[in-house]
Amino acid sequence: MLIVGALVLLTGSLYLIPALGKSLEKLAKWLGGFQAIIGIISIIVAILYFGSLASIVLLIVGLILAASVMSALPAVGKYIARLTKFLGAFQTIIGIIALIVGIFSIL
Repeated sequence: MLIVGALVLLTGSLYLIPALGKSLEKLAKWLGGFQAIIGIISIIVAILYFGSLASIVLLIVGLILAASVMSALPAVGKYIARLTKFLGAFQTIIGIIALIVGIFSIL
């Protein structure tokens, strides 16, 4: 989930990769259509496996991706919307960190 979320977060920057950039950009744009679903699944997986660095990064990625859905929650929606707006400013950096942590989690 980290790698999938990272691809969606890095949609605007993937074309810079020399050999695979255009293909990854197409994949990321297609996955971007499922952004809210990927975000919700990322949050659920992060909560289930909470305690590692990968789960914390996955939770942050999930919050950014599911910002539109999370802001609709009655009690905490406006606070989560503010948090995701703040984290959204660092979207590319968080995407790179998520991609690196995701690759190292596989290895």
